[in-house]
Amino acid sequence: MAVTFLGERRGGSTQRILGASLAGTAVEFYDFYIYATAASLVFGSAFFPLSAPGMGLMLSYATLAVAFVARPVGAIVFGHFGDRIGRKSTLVASLLIMGLSTLSIAFLPTYADIGWIAPALLCLLRFGQGFGLGGEWSGAALLAVENAPPGWRGRFGCVPQLGAPVGFIAANGLFLVLGVTLSPQDFKSWGWRVPFVLSILLVGVGLWVRLRLTETQAFVAALKEAPPARVPFAEVFATHGGAVVAGTFGTVACFAVFYLSTAFALGYGTTTLGYARAEFLQLQLGAILFMAAGIVAAGWLSDVWSPARVLMMGCIGVPIAAALMPAMLVADAPAAVFLWLAFALVVMGFVYGPLGAWLPSLFAPRVAYTGTAIAFNVGGIIGGGLTPLIAAWLASYGGLAMVAVYLAGAGVLSLVALVAVHVMPRLAAP
Repeated sequence: MAVTFLGERRGGSTQRILGASLAGTAVEFYDFYIYATAASLVFGSAFFPLSAPGMGLMLSYATLAVAFVARPVGAIVFGHFGDRIGRKSTLVASLLIMGLSTLSIAFLPTYADIGWIAPALLCLLRFGQGFGLGGEWSGAALLAVENAPPGWRGRFGCVPQLGAPVGFIAANGLFLVLGVTLSPQDFKSWGWRVPFVLSILLVGVGLWVRLRLTETQAFVAALKEAPPARVPFAEVFATHGGAVVAGTFGTVACFAVFYLSTAFALGYGTTTLGYARAEFLQLQLGAILFMAAGIVAAGWLSDVWSPARVLMMGCIGVPIAAALMPAMLVADAPAAVFLWLAFALVVMGFVYGPLGAWLPSLFAPRVAYTGTAIAFNVGGIIGGGLTPLIAAWLASYGGLAMVAVYLAGAGVLSLVALVAVHVMPRLAAP
């Protein structure tokens, strides 16, 4: 096991290092999942009470995109300080900003209470979530891989990725319990706020773990070689511009797969297909375990082969999942829906799990925080920012076949980026 292989490491054990990377991303994804779930189930009627059928849901999905606009801003800010003063302080700040934004959503008045100010405040707090997330994932990935021993980067790099299924299970599991125990009226009036309030407990755990960390060895070594970059944002584009572009498009598939199989599928399944909310949440909770298995398998295979090769395998699976969507995401067939969700989320594991090792490998340590943060978060805008909204529109006009084409295109786009790095290795860090 990695924990016994490494032992103590400059004031923090391997368990603490990996636990800190996992805890932060688990909180991060919990916060995002409860928002995405509430956006699918509640926000349309609570904050956008429009008479046009489905318009409230589409506007609710549109608020998801606000965070993706904020993420590159957060990536630049947190990347700047992460490459100049260190990973630890930046990770603490990003987690705190995101956690406070999420908690504040719990106390928002609705449109019926204060009119248009309610959705405006919702978008503002959503921006805060995205701003904090802009520096969260890249810092957690660097914390893991910059502490990895030789031959373990893939497995260490997949640990923060496991925060995705952990956060999903916590978020949707809580929504499922609330949906079963509360009446529909109570859930819509106040029950949806409970997961946002409870987020502060997870943030507290994440902060406690991270405050006990020291800096990564790679960052300390980079400081010994040369002073930190004066303006990391400018340096990363001057010296690693190709890597930023390749990394950005290499992440598109994972965001598209994830948001189509979670946020869009939940909204589509509980409206167009007519599934009960509790039933569909149960299907997703079971299927998310396959994503966790895919992440673990992809991390291990990344050390056997390479992160890029495993990512390519996952990208090839994306068009297959897309082709199966219209035939399996259908009404009155929960077994077929579950099988599609499980397959799509296994593919998600393979296009997401190796990113923690692959993206940092494209950049020199002195600008790795900025480079990975920009690539990951701009890729999130392209692959996930408007994906639920676009998919809902495509489904309403052209059915799931059009959504499938959209998903397949995302997989092909990421595959092209990965192949480009393979055939032009100068795109990666020297």
